[in-house]
Parts: sequence; structure tokens; C-alpha cells
Amino acid sequence: MEPDLLAGLTLVFVAGLLTALATGLGAVPFFFVDDVSDRTNVVLWGLASGIMVSASTFGLVFEGLAQGTPAELALGLLAGVGLVVVSQRVLSDIEVHPRHYEEADYRKLLLILGVLTVHSFPEGVAVGVSFADLDLGGGVALFGLTVPVLAVFMTVAISIHNVPEGVAVSIPLRSMGVSNPRTVWWAVFSSLPQPIGAVVAFYFVRIARDLLAVGFGFAAGAMVYLVLADFIPEAREIGAGLPGGGRRELVFGLVVGVLVMLPLAVV
Repeated sequence: MEPDLLAGLTLVFVAGLLTALATGLGAVPFFFVDDVSDRTNVVLWGLASGIMVSASTFGLVFEGLAQGTPAELALGLLAGVGLVVVSQRVLSDIEVHPRHYEEADYRKLLLILGVLTVHSFPEGVAVGVSFADLDLGGGVALFGLTVPVLAVFMTVAISIHNVPEGVAVSIPLRSMGVSNPRTVWWAVFSSLPQPIGAVVAFYFVRIARDLLAVGFGFAAGAMVYLVLADFIPEAREIGAGLPGGGRRELVFGLVVGVLVMLPLAVV
């Protein structure tokens, strides 16, 4: 393997690992409080949704159009949506609740990790694809490599998205009396497949440059569909008991998330 490619794979793995570690931040509030309010949870899911849609649109879609044709981008978008739809159907009968983590034996943990791999793969793909132009043009100098601005934004975006997921994982574990350090570990564990997905996606787009637009579309389609099919419904469910069904908190989070990602549209 070329030294430059190996360095790139290492950096992408570290970026994916950072997004996974960010999931543990969702458990940190439980060191100080017994519960995270529904209002805060809805805002966090709205924030994650706004960030992901903006990052996908301003970053992945725009970059895909710059790298290929609209038809190639559309093909990738459909493939990304298809992956999430198929994954959700496959997992609908075997979805593993966070309560099972602490109680699982070795074989069950392997099953759980397999389920989490399918669940977390699109996020890892988004990170990996965003590094496609690593050391090939303008960007941010880091560890002797030129990191695309899109990659920086996407890594931050996925990390922020992982915080409310960490909260969602932590709540049932805390209700079981699981200790705070172990709750942080299980939250991180739930996103550990992301660095693997990032490396696989990065390697694919580096050896198949002609399919780069498809790759960007694939990541964008998966991300936007996840927001519409998972994040928004999750926020609406959590906020059902709030005044107005939590719509005000959700919209607030969405707007802030979009504003956070606006600089990506002008870079």
C-alpha cells in the first residue's frame, strides 16, 4: 500500500474514531444530573437534523455536482436512500435496545455490534467520502496532509449528531443503575463501527475516482433520509408531551443547525 494512502486511511480512521467518541459526550450530563429534559433532547435532535441536512446539501451535494454529472449524483442519492431503507427493514426484527448491552454475553455482544455496524455505517460513509480530496488540493494543513474543508465540517457535523444519540443510549442504561463510566463506554460502543465505515468509503472513492460523484450522492442520500425517517420522528416522539408537541424546540434546533453549517456553503 502506498505510504500516502496509508497515512490517509489512518487519518480518516482517527476522524471516524473522534465521531464515535463524541457519542460518549451524550452520557456526560448524567454525571451531574439524573435526567436530561425532553425540551433539551428535542433541541439536540433538531440541532443534529439541521446540521446533517445542511452538511449534506452545502457540502456533499455541491461537491458531487462539482465532481460529476447530475445523473451520477442522483444515482448516488437513490443508492444512499436505498441502503438506509433496506437496513431499517433488516433491523426491524432484530433491533437491539441499549438495555441489552449491559446484560449481553460475548456472542450477543457480537450480534449487537453487527446491528450497530449496519445502523452506523451511513454516518461513517459520510465522513470517509468527505475526505476524498485529501492532499489533492486546498484545505487545512494537518499532520503533514492537506485536509479538505468539507472533511472538517463533516467530522464536526457527525460528532455533534452523535451527542443526542449518546443521550438516547444513556437514558435506559441509567435507569438500570449502570455506573456513569460504563454508560459513557456503552455510548461510545454504539458508534464504534463509524471509523470502519469511514475507512471503507475513503478507500473506495480514492481507488474509484470516476465514481466520486456517486459516492458524494450516496452519503448525502443516506444522511438526508436518516434525518427525515429517524431524527425528526425521534424528536417529535420525545416532544409529544411538551407544549405544542415540541415543535418550537425542534424548529429552534433546526435553525441553529443550519446556521452553524452555513459557512460550508461559501467555502
